[in-house]
Amino acid sequence: MSWGGITMNWEPWTGCYKESDGCTNCYFYGPHAKRYGQNTIEKTDKFDWPVRKNKKGEYNIKGNKILATCFATDFFLPEADEWRKDAWAMIRERTDIDFLILTKRIDRFPVSLPDDWGDGYDNVNIGCTVENQKLADYRLPLFLSYPIKRRFIACAPLLEAIDLTPYLHGADHVTVGGETGREARECDYDWVLDIREQCVKADVTFWFKNTGSLFKRNGITEKINPFKQTGMAKELGIDISDGRRLF
Repeated sequence: MSWGGITMNWEPWTGCYKESDGCTNCYFYGPHAKRYGQNTIEKTDKFDWPVRKNKKGEYNIKGNKILATCFATDFFLPEADEWRKDAWAMIRERTDIDFLILTKRIDRFPVSLPDDWGDGYDNVNIGCTVENQKLADYRLPLFLSYPIKRRFIACAPLLEAIDLTPYLHGADHVTVGGETGREARECDYDWVLDIREQCVKADVTFWFKNTGSLFKRNGITEKINPFKQTGMAKELGIDISDGRRLF
């Protein structure tokens, strides 16, 4: 799978609701977010976006793209079970596009899975979100038990120290990020560095995506402007890449 393309967002449906502790201050649907209260799950006008064609019969979205899929909702919401069948069909059709699917509902992965899934589609990378040790120990064994060719772990928002060691043998990549928002909980840099060291030992790529709004480093907790959180994480220079695009 190539990660050299341009990343775009595909939201086939909208709306979401709390699943676990990491959702409490969701930057999309949390109490201080613009979409607060939008809990009804509905198809969007971009539902068939990946397979739309122009008058010449060419796809509107050209190949060599990365489509971040349902990053503003959840691909495995039960309300979308029937729609997901069509979504999988579009994903299967567009083998020239890489689809990134991030979920807090990995336990629902088998629902509406296409008959020809086999051990997974080559153009699908599925990410399982874990925010604390309890959820890591619940979700990741399930995650690793499913037939998925490309998989990554997202510790975001990172709410405490997490030991991923038992699960990294089955992961291609780990992303870590703090919580963003006015009521964000603290992200401790020591937690981040510990996960990075776990990735080093397991030979897994690592991306420190953002610091979060409350970032503790060297014993000092600092409030970070939302527009500077990604840049500050990058400046720390702790990412581990194998030459592919980090996500």
